[in-house]
Amino acid sequence: MWEEKNNTLYRKFGFRDFSEAFGFMTRVALAAEKMDHHPLWTNVYNQVEIWLSTHDAGNTVTDKDRKLAKKIDALVAA
Repeated sequence: MWEEKNNTLYRKFGFRDFSEAFGFMTRVALAAEKMDHHPLWTNVYNQVEIWLSTHDAGNTVTDKDRKLAKKIDALVAA
């Protein structure tokens, strides 16, 4: 579940292994590029953490972030 905190939408994802986590990140990257909206994220082995905010809006959460979060959620469910 996404949490709104510190002017970001945040979520941590866990996967079976690094390969699965990296595949997820690749799918997110493609979706983000299509939206021209790029996340701040980290990856350590099977864990991916994502923070979304809109830089052009003063680093606050906007509808653009919520739309990308929904797309990311759909990638996890797929």
